[in-house]
Amino acid sequence: MIEPNVYITLALASLAGLAMIVAGGLAGWRGWLSLRRMELDHAQDGGHLPVAVSTGSRIEIADLKERIKKLEAIAAGVDL
Repeated sequence: MIEPNVYITLALASLAGLAMIVAGGLAGWRGWLSLRRMELDHAQDGGHLPVAVSTGSRIEIADLKERIKKLEAIAAGVDL
């Protein structure tokens, strides 16, 4: 026969484990709701996020535009 203390210990350990699972789920739910609120606010603001453009990214964009022009010229049959 098992002592009553073992039952009490198992019950308390199970309850503590369940409380940790519920707390983790609640934190995840709140995070998901916060994400949805941000998405809705973003959609109401017109959907434009402010973007910080650095000098390096501007150079890369200019390089990509130049490559596109070259590829379009090749596709059109123009000799560079």
